[in-house]
Amino acid sequence: MSEANPDLLDFSGRTVLVTGAATGIGRAIAEAFSARGARVALTDRDPKVIEVASVLGAKHLGHVVDVTDEAGVEAAVAAVDKAFGRIDILVNNAGIGPLAPAESYPTAEWDRTLGINLKGAFLVARAVAPGMLERGFGRVVNMASQASVIGIEGHVAYCASKAGIIGMTNCMALEWGPRGVTVNAVSPTVVETELGLSGWAGEKGDRARAAIPTRRFARPWEIAAAVLYLASDAAAMVNGSNLVIDVGYTIA
Repeated sequence: MSEANPDLLDFSGRTVLVTGAATGIGRAIAEAFSARGARVALTDRDPKVIEVASVLGAKHLGHVVDVTDEAGVEAAVAAVDKAFGRIDILVNNAGIGPLAPAESYPTAEWDRTLGINLKGAFLVARAVAPGMLERGFGRVVNMASQASVIGIEGHVAYCASKAGIIGMTNCMALEWGPRGVTVNAVSPTVVETELGLSGWAGEKGDRARAAIPTRRFARPWEIAAAVLYLASDAAAMVNGSNLVIDVGYTIA
């Protein structure tokens, strides 16, 4: 493209940190950034993330970390900073979704879900923010869910955690936007990952697909494409938004 029409989805020279990147949506996001020229730091509590990073190429980095471990998060961010010089883009993707009725939801599972999905996202964002704010540039994309704006049976902790992601996104966007760091969220419907398909298998999945206007679940690359947009120069004026990717399911 010419200088007048730059490739706004070219991430050459950018460093991206993706959490929960060993599988599913996180891996698709890491692959998409790599394909567009970025250096990608992939983190996950699953040691498989090291292999995934190596498959992407020598310029990428895999790091094993539990996002609920404050010291571990800070050490991981410091390691990425040391290896790449800075972090330009953070994608907070790590998450879980154990299910149970609200009246019998185990406290331990509530704590675990809120710890990974919400506290973990906060800890990583807080760790990368100082460098972004000092440089006056950064992109943070937090993975929420359609469950952030509607109730879903059996998802009491998941819904609460993802609604919390939206509140956190709004506050960070308000505070950091004037300093060059945009913060946005992505809220997908069910996605065709191993986790998504196992949770929505059989008749339950058939009913869910029937309620979605396109009659299908989203695909990981479709979510990755939305993340790339929000992290790109094309979205420089987008801040504090929640991009819902559900083909209109939540407006019904």
